[in-house]
Amino acid sequence: MAQKLSSRQVAQLEFLQTLPPRFQRIHGVIEEMNALRADDVVVRGLVRLLDEMKAKAGGLSLTGLSDTAGIMATMARRGGGLQMRVRGLRELLGSLKINYEAALRSATTPDVGAEPEP
Repeated sequence: MAQKLSSRQVAQLEFLQTLPPRFQRIHGVIEEMNALRADDVVVRGLVRLLDEMKAKAGGLSLTGLSDTAGIMATMARRGGGLQMRVRGLRELLGSLKINYEAALRSATTPDVGAEPEP
């Protein structure tokens, strides 16, 4: 008998399926920053994208994703050396992908304690 996912897990899964293209966009902006081709408008777009991811992940109780996206947004916003920001964003993107994999695994695993519906 196959167990079904909870409504929370379905909502999380729908959100998580939208993330891989966003990861590619984030990676592209980071590489543009590294090559000195990203202006302030592009970086602000990255910050908006990360803030949106943080809010949606937080609303769905995906705290690892939410926290990492928030830290990335803060790092992209702040001043200081460009190379330091690029390196930090690259490392945090790796962390974001790891948190994504964990959240995906959690969202696709049926709850053990849930009662099966007849």
